[in-house]
Amino acid sequence: MTLVAILSGAGISTDSGIPDYRGPNGLWRRDPGAEKLVTYVSYVHDPEIRRRAWRMRTDSPTWRAEPNAGHRAVTELERSGTAVRVLTQNVDGLHQRAGTPARKVLELHGTARETSCVRCHARAPMEEALARVAAGEEDPPCRVCGGILKSATVMFGERLDPEVLAQAMAIAKACEVFLAVGTTLQVQPAASLAGLAADHGARLIVVNAEPTPYDDRADEIVREPIGTALPTLLKRFHGG
Repeated sequence: MTLVAILSGAGISTDSGIPDYRGPNGLWRRDPGAEKLVTYVSYVHDPEIRRRAWRMRTDSPTWRAEPNAGHRAVTELERSGTAVRVLTQNVDGLHQRAGTPARKVLELHGTARETSCVRCHARAPMEEALARVAAGEEDPPCRVCGGILKSATVMFGERLDPEVLAQAMAIAKACEVFLAVGTTLQVQPAASLAGLAADHGARLIVVNAEPTPYDDRADEIVREPIGTALPTLLKRFHGG
């Protein structure tokens, strides 16, 4: 059975109303200062950055977003009987909400749907922290130890979970087809998975509106919108 690995980036979620970060209209280009809100050192050492970050989380389009045609196409591929593993750089949980089993989704950069304490590492649903912010706590501390709370995402300056990265590398080495969908392939080490897959003989397909550093390694490049291109593309592998 063909193993299809799908590395998804921000581009797969833009049709759900979640803006990307590095694209032509990305968040970092529109508001360079926003990057500090997700930079670990700034976040931990500056209470004002944390207060701004909590306001940003409260207003995040993630809470209103629904899976789109791209997410649903991945779920349909998995349900067709094809061996599928999703390696996502996204933290929105939309692959799982579309119906792809959580055990088949590796969240390389963590999840925005939970909080984590920087001191004791206690996890809790993000809804609980956002309710505290709505009730007037501008920078809610951990209820277990009083430490600083953050979203359970990998911030700039933090390392990926070594176990998650090891699993992703094993999948990249083992797959026959590797699709990089809606990712600029600029953020390491996640981006290097595309090259790793190609090095181990996988067919590399890049689905992205803009050029990526791995285009010269790709067997196929698709520039069409993900919402229309991906469903057609993935039908090739149904039942594989």
